[in-house]
Amino acid sequence: MAEEKKVIIKNKTGLHARPAAQFVQKAGKFDSKIEIVFEEKKVNAKSIMGVMSLGVGKGNEILLRADGEDAEEALKELEEFITVEMPKEDEEE
Repeated sequence: MAEEKKVIIKNKTGLHARPAAQFVQKAGKFDSKIEIVFEEKKVNAKSIMGVMSLGVGKGNEILLRADGEDAEEALKELEEFITVEMPKEDEEE
């Protein structure tokens, strides 16, 4: 059964360029099928082109959906990346 988690993007640039690449890399470590749902669009979270095509910006809410044996772990790690790691990059600039 699929696991789902809503996450709000808090960093300045949203899910673009470097954060998107890092997100896709993290998602790729998991065996589960992972999707991002945003404004009626659904993309494979392991596809850099898919993730960037969503145009997710600061303050947007996305739905992470994972289906597979490591789905729960995948969502936990990806949520932490979005809410903790991505905003840290803003501080470094």
